Amino acid sequence: MNRLLLTTALTLGLAVPALAVTPAPGEKLAANQTYTFWLLDAIKTTDPHKNSDVEGSDVIRQLFEGLLNEDAKGAPIPGVATKFDLSDDKLTYTFHLRPEAKWSNGDPVTANDFVYSWRRLADPATASEYAWFMELMNVENAPAVVKGEKKPEELGIKAIDDHTLEVKLTAPTPYFPKMVTHSSTFPVPQKVVEAEGDNWTQAGKLVGNGAFTLTSHDLGVQISMDKNPNYWDAANVVMEHIKGLTVNDNNVALTRYKAGELDRVQIPAGQYPSLEKEFPDQAISIPYSCSYGYLFNLSDKGPEALKDVRVRKALSYAMQRDVVVDKILQGGQKPSYNWTHWAIEGFQMPEIDYAAWTQAERMEKAKALLAEAGYGPDKPLKLTLQYNTDENHKKIAVAAQQFYKQLGVQIELNNVEWKVHTDRLQSQDFEMARYAWCADYNEASTFLDYFRSTGMNYGKFNNAEFDKLLDESKTSADPNVQYTAAEKIIAEEMPLVPIYQYAKVDMISDAIKGLPTENVMNDWLAKDIYRIEK
Repeated sequence: MNRLLLTTALTLGLAVPALAVTPAPGEKLAANQTYTFWLLDAIKTTDPHKNSDVEGSDVIRQLFEGLLNEDAKGAPIPGVATKFDLSDDKLTYTFHLRPEAKWSNGDPVTANDFVYSWRRLADPATASEYAWFMELMNVENAPAVVKGEKKPEELGIKAIDDHTLEVKLTAPTPYFPKMVTHSSTFPVPQKVVEAEGDNWTQAGKLVGNGAFTLTSHDLGVQISMDKNPNYWDAANVVMEHIKGLTVNDNNVALTRYKAGELDRVQIPAGQYPSLEKEFPDQAISIPYSCSYGYLFNLSDKGPEALKDVRVRKALSYAMQRDVVVDKILQGGQKPSYNWTHWAIEGFQMPEIDYAAWTQAERMEKAKALLAEAGYGPDKPLKLTLQYNTDENHKKIAVAAQQFYKQLGVQIELNNVEWKVHTDRLQSQDFEMARYAWCADYNEASTFLDYFRSTGMNYGKFNNAEFDKLLDESKTSADPNVQYTAAEKIIAEEMPLVPIYQYAKVDMISDAIKGLPTENVMNDWLAKDIYRIEK
């Protein structure tokens, strides 16, 4: 399906018409246009402003549509907006919305829907975990609105008319168009939200403006969506029905994939080499902009031992990343000694001193640091490592327990379900916790802003110089200068143990076409995929 539009063309205000799905030579569309994908955990919410999960965003992207979408390589292309204008001072974006855009109930999508929705995201009353995203976007007055110091009506967004939306920024933000592809910026229908309250996202009540509508949601079991006949580009959407199946055991999910019950599933740790040989047309490993590590709880609720940077460094140095990547995962992942994913556009990987050491050197240094901090055979360091249910997470945690045992550290493993895990992270009810951050947009600041004192930052890392660097990066001629310095602060202060940087390691049915494999964000739209006869 060709919906491509050059970013430069979009910036210049040029619109390109959508094109219908056209099977490649030799392909024939299947009569049954369905796509079934795997979900590890339950989708906690389909509210764009209350979601914080990658899998939740995958579903929300089908039910709602923002100002801009992404093409197969991740570049911004028209969504509800056909084009935008940028003022000479690069502080005012004017989006021109397509008049044919409708909600699934037939109502028109207007600029006021975006005004209401962005205000709702930033409003403290919404209690959105992603309110901070408005601040990262540099939307005028966002920090004060998020803090409750100004009213949501003072946010720098307004409707010029039904199809013209103006957004004012406080600083030039070159990657701003990428940011409005994020699901937290999507519109929600004001009259439905206000009429239904918290129940507005239930099947039968949810009204969206995406290519699909919600038909059923059995929490933790399945979520089903059908093609939306009121979507502005419905004539070019081939897929009729999509379904997400929740299967907590990755190996069971793979078995169901092989039985034809799933069209896409993550490959369990260690199985990619054999599956790639057996199913070369189905097994993939591609860069994926997520970083995996163990967060330290540095808040007042965290253990006293982790307040000592020597302890944090010792735990990071003792992590045997090569074993995790080469022996456990075996899917093209890379060892990580920093936070930002290596494949992020424009990112320049900094030199991190301990990355160049041998593992023996790291272990020697770790033992010395732990001894300096007062821990040893007579006073062993004891910590609890929490992780959410998943065989891959379990294998890494068990390995980590052994790595730390070599250091003289006693690690108790605590496996909990996803909802419990995230609730505890949000309330700082943990000591060390498995965590992964996936980019919200394809630029390094999406990783580094996480550790701002005002960021999501579940471990409550706080460093004034780090915050200052990221503030400076927003107007820097070369933000990589600040990004490099910020990464070095992370390496010096060690608010987490970086472990590996993701690859997307999946089995995809060879009957499914149109899923992107060159977008480091790995965002996908069911409206762009189709099933062929096999």
